[in-house]
Amino acid sequence: MRVLRNRTTASLLSAVVAAPVLFAAASPAGAQDAARPDGHRTAPADKAQWLAAKLVKKSTGKSAYRHLEKLQQIADAHGGNRAAGTPGHQASTRYVYDRLKKAGYKVTYQNFTLYKSRTLRESASVLSPEPRKLSGRAFAFSKSTPQGGLQAPVAAARVDTTPGCEADDYTSDTFTGKIALVKRGACTFAEKEAAATKAGAVGLVVYNHSGDQPVEGDLEHPRNAHIPAVGITKAEGEKLAGQVAGGEVRLSLDVATKTVSHKTRNVIAETRGGRADRVVALGAHLDSVPEGPGINDNGSGSAGLIEVAEKLAKGGKKLAHKVRFGWWSAEEVGLLGSDHYVKSLSAQQKKNIKLYLNFDMIASPNAAEFVYDGDDSDKTGAGAGPAGSAQIEKLINGFLDKKKVPHWGTDFDGRSDYGPFIDAGIPAGGTFTGAEGLKTAEQAAKAGGEAGRPYDPNYHAKGDDITNINRKAFDLNIDVIANAVGTYAQDLSSLRH
Repeated sequence: MRVLRNRTTASLLSAVVAAPVLFAAASPAGAQDAARPDGHRTAPADKAQWLAAKLVKKSTGKSAYRHLEKLQQIADAHGGNRAAGTPGHQASTRYVYDRLKKAGYKVTYQNFTLYKSRTLRESASVLSPEPRKLSGRAFAFSKSTPQGGLQAPVAAARVDTTPGCEADDYTSDTFTGKIALVKRGACTFAEKEAAATKAGAVGLVVYNHSGDQPVEGDLEHPRNAHIPAVGITKAEGEKLAGQVAGGEVRLSLDVATKTVSHKTRNVIAETRGGRADRVVALGAHLDSVPEGPGINDNGSGSAGLIEVAEKLAKGGKKLAHKVRFGWWSAEEVGLLGSDHYVKSLSAQQKKNIKLYLNFDMIASPNAAEFVYDGDDSDKTGAGAGPAGSAQIEKLINGFLDKKKVPHWGTDFDGRSDYGPFIDAGIPAGGTFTGAEGLKTAEQAAKAGGEAGRPYDPNYHAKGDDITNINRKAFDLNIDVIANAVGTYAQDLSSLRH
């Protein structure tokens, strides 16, 4: 799971090899009614209940654990990580591909180019009226200044609910040849940079809206770089804004970045049977951060999907709907793999995907069971998901309630691969067992574990290895995956109720 508001260092170019990710329509056999063991034909709801129960029984954390062990072995053999664009990630994709191919799925790689930004120089300082150094963090993919830096007066963009996001935040002509000072918030860094460039600014300084750390900005792609851009702290920015209001302030920026490209790929596998115009999609990101092997984040979700997919292949040949599994690359640097996948689909292909289920970190050591808040009943952060998301949440909550497992809602905050699907209007849901957040006293009382401690104390660290797995949570969430796959593969009617 990527860090929210983190300093991502990568972006996506167009596909290098746009591997096919949608396959031929199901054969007539794929659309036939499934039969119970007694040979009788069943209604969709009955078929769904039967397949869901069968998958839950057959899919286990004990069985899936071998996939975690393999991912650990891959990381150990490739410098301790499985990050996108590295040999460790490449080996991880081969493992998933081979498992699903052997199980009988139609499997393909979807290749794309990953850009990473490397900072070579970064500094910012006030020249007058009160000389001093600023924290000055270069934006990822920032345009470089000339050798020796850039010196210019400062103009402050209007601070409102969308600071520096729109053209009228920049008074006409007053930014030409100047460095724009902009407060963080409301739109992307790339949008702020583009607006400042259009206003005539020759540089950009973005100050934070909270905390005491400088902004770690990211323009997301080298094509978004027009002017040198740096981030500073809230206190530094507010002091500068006050000085600009009283007279001329001159800054010096010295920035240089380098862009490096890497090849990476998603793995897509789908059932041979089932209606191609009614696709049940599931996904988990396969890449780790460079700091560690990423066995919980997100070997756990990846292994859970492999386990359920293999069990589905053994007993789910006569499906009403096509089931498609995706193992995404480059989630940790901006949801790039899932974003690329969704953007590669035509309007009709997007319409054919009836729902998307996301599983990212499902075995956190100090786990709490979180279900994505499809109906926005928690009234926290983002609003409700696309129509059908509330029903996905209801299905998962109902399954957990039957197992008497305490659970809580979690916001669609944009930190994982459901984001591009939601943006495309596709209903989404899934589970999550917590990252760097702290477990509450109520959660510890109901679910066990340690209050006041992170759900995953090894989040994005070297310690996220095979010992960093809560096997009870892992097994539980594999059951959640199995129940949802079995239900939706045969019956989508609950999405409408």
